[in-house]
Amino acid sequence: MRVLTGIQPSGDLHIGNYFGSIKQMVDAQKTSDTFAFIANYHAMSSGNGGEALAKLTMATATDFLSLGIDPEKSTFWVQSDVKEVLELYWVLSAFTPMGLLERAHSYKDKTAKGISANHSLFSYPVLMAADILLYSPDIIPVGKDQIQHVEIARDIAIKFNNEYGEIFKLPEFKVEESVATVPGIDGQKMSKSYKNTVNIFGEEKKQLKTIKKIVTEQVALEEPKEYENCNVYNMAKLFLEGENLVSLQNRYRAGGEGHGHFKVYLAEVMWEYFREYREKREYYISHQDEVRDILNAGAKKAKDIASPMIEKIRMATGIRY
Repeated sequence: MRVLTGIQPSGDLHIGNYFGSIKQMVDAQKTSDTFAFIANYHAMSSGNGGEALAKLTMATATDFLSLGIDPEKSTFWVQSDVKEVLELYWVLSAFTPMGLLERAHSYKDKTAKGISANHSLFSYPVLMAADILLYSPDIIPVGKDQIQHVEIARDIAIKFNNEYGEIFKLPEFKVEESVATVPGIDGQKMSKSYKNTVNIFGEEKKQLKTIKKIVTEQVALEEPKEYENCNVYNMAKLFLEGENLVSLQNRYRAGGEGHGHFKVYLAEVMWEYFREYREKREYYISHQDEVRDILNAGAKKAKDIASPMIEKIRMATGIRY
């Protein structure tokens, strides 16, 4: 079974990236044929300059490897190193109704947040469809907000297959319900666009300062607290299980502690959880040539899959004459 995921190099990775996508991919490596790519073409829709995008791409690759992506078990590459994806993007555009893109939630959400409307942002789902269909994956791990993109890829693939035969495999999305939407410090979905993230890497004091900004209810110190809808608890439960999670629930029920105590506890738990990843990251930061070698090897493996697929598409569409 082939599993595929991608992430934009748009800045520091946060716990929403990790639990919503990266952890699923790391876990999938144990049993699946895993494909993971850095979506730097997609990142251009965010308006990063050239120098910034190049640095962000390397930083994201470093972080992915630090968090457990294993190049011996996964195909790991940078999107732009396999140019076939752009050719497929154009071919798929001919099978994408305007109405399909106009209904895309991501475009509406991002423009509503003040991100400038442009063609790359509008056609983002078509490039994502190319990312998916080029490699014939079975499963796409996504958060709930990304389900529509997989559905759009399937819709486009069906239209193409109806015209030219069963060339594209129709992928399925997979949502881990327990971490489908990781809350940000304001209670909304954690996203760089919303400026509500808790980053994975960085200084301990700065991380604690961010966690202390998590929005909570005003409840007297001595009173019991509700944990089910508490943003602090909903972050903490991502890192806890078994007795440790039950213990935190009991602390909420008992009263005598404020939300500030729970924020400090969350910071401690999170810092310890990512300790070994920070150590691994220090190694890769000091060995950037090794990171580049891993990406180049991954691109070659990805191209070995992409080239025969794009040749099949050229033959079917008449591009190859």
